[in-house]
Amino acid sequence: MRLFAAVLPPAPVIEELAVEVAQLKKLPAADRLRWTGRDGWHFTLAFYGEVPEEILPELHERLARAAHRRDPYALRIAGGGRFSDRVVWAGADGDRPAMGRLADSASAAARRAGVAVADEHRPYTPHLTLARNRTANLNLAPYAAALKDFHGSPWTVGALSLIRSHPPVPGPAGAQPRYEEIASWPLGR
Repeated sequence: MRLFAAVLPPAPVIEELAVEVAQLKKLPAADRLRWTGRDGWHFTLAFYGEVPEEILPELHERLARAAHRRDPYALRIAGGGRFSDRVVWAGADGDRPAMGRLADSASAAARRAGVAVADEHRPYTPHLTLARNRTANLNLAPYAAALKDFHGSPWTVGALSLIRSHPPVPGPAGAQPRYEEIASWPLGR
């Protein structure tokens, strides 16, 4: 199964971001982007890809230990940007170093369980993907600029979640994967 570790923002924070995204969707050419749904908004900590089911018990145990070694921390969705002209994202503000340490712990836990972790040498950039560009000639700078001053309400990150990604059903263009939280561990307990 296709898995990743993540931080899931609480529902009120997601609603605030949804209001902001509704404004982004009014910008010129927004219909040319593939927008992610609010039920898929998360901060990926570590992407594991395909994980054999027999590894799951060890992965669960190691992620539980990783979560218990990290304290809860303050975070909020703030600002935004783009990865080239491919992705529009919302950023994070608050205790970003704590989030980076949690991401490192989630990666290390998976490696110890025998999972090959993707992008383990790339610096961690907490972000929440809002849209992907489906065309070659669309400038995403206006979307990033529109997010620059966004500041959502702060919350305390209190859990590490293991998420299963179900690929989109073949058929409609722009179909999105479906995400399912299969386990969660409290931080610092």
